[in-house]
Amino acid sequence: MSSTLTTAPSTGTSEQPWLSSPAFDSALIIAPAFVTSLIVIFFRSSLEGAESLPLWAWVAFVLMVDVAHVYATLYRTYLSSQAREKNGLLLTLIPVLCFVIGCLIYSLKGIYFWRVLAYLAVFHFIRQQYGFVALYRRKDQTKALPWLDGAAVYMATIYPLVYWHCHMPRNFSWFVEGDFLSGLPALIEPLCLTVYVAVMTAYIVREITTKIRTGYLNIPKNLLIAGTALSWWVGIIATDSDLAFTMTNVISHGIPYMALVWLYHGKTREEGRAPLTLVRNIALSYIPAFLLLLVLLAYLEEGLWDGLVWREHLSFFGAFASLPEIRDGFLLSILVPLLSLPQSTHYVLDGFIWRVKERSNIWSA
Repeated sequence: MSSTLTTAPSTGTSEQPWLSSPAFDSALIIAPAFVTSLIVIFFRSSLEGAESLPLWAWVAFVLMVDVAHVYATLYRTYLSSQAREKNGLLLTLIPVLCFVIGCLIYSLKGIYFWRVLAYLAVFHFIRQQYGFVALYRRKDQTKALPWLDGAAVYMATIYPLVYWHCHMPRNFSWFVEGDFLSGLPALIEPLCLTVYVAVMTAYIVREITTKIRTGYLNIPKNLLIAGTALSWWVGIIATDSDLAFTMTNVISHGIPYMALVWLYHGKTREEGRAPLTLVRNIALSYIPAFLLLLVLLAYLEEGLWDGLVWREHLSFFGAFASLPEIRDGFLLSILVPLLSLPQSTHYVLDGFIWRVKERSNIWSA
């Protein structure tokens, strides 16, 4: 998600820049990072004792949040007649290029494909947090060191990743074992920690001095940055658990993304800017329908993955158990990029659908 989303202008220095309301933003955009982090902290010993991700956790977190949130992009793109009409070429080229490039990379070596996809996902996750911070700082009155907002977000996410790279192997991976590069010199981690502490300290000092000088404290922006720092630290540094990492990483990313899509379409519907087809009208008018479509698509995708490739949760994907397991390298070089296409397309398209700010454009926010 990019930083150029546009929202309502400020009408007063004391107003908080909520995207919808204190309740909506707090529950669906800010709270996920804090709630999952606190659960991990309180149940750390139990979580670290788990050797693998339990089926219930995989279904609840990976399928229903991580995979499902990817399909929320459809509401902004392929399910929008306006988007297809005005940006049809882009909507066609991106998945085609993602597939072709993915096939070429996988044909070299499977792990290369997962490595590229993992770092693309990391970039996407970090940029989403930056985008939310950019939205929440739109009413900030201070001109002092405005770059500190972005620096705080980047250090809150990049330092834990550096720590991860310097302390391999871990009991968790982004996608598959070995997808991250190993062998990063250990000296880099303490140097990065020094920068992390310096940036975070400077950010806190600036916020305190701004509050003293102007009487204004941007609550949602500060909570979002604090939640980002907490969840990435707890999920990657403080614990070494697949379940802990999945909770803090997936929920803190997926739920806010789906909430933003729901909120955006609610506002465009109120403004009459987006005529809806029958499917989109139903899905974007009722939260259960909105989520059901995403979960059904996620189930279909993961069922194909499990039946054809992983074969790890066949008890849950009974309808796909009879599918043949694909082991041929050439077939996998086509199948894996194809099944990964929703993710790779989502990562790339997300950089376009949230960055246009002209109100006349279909992808304006």
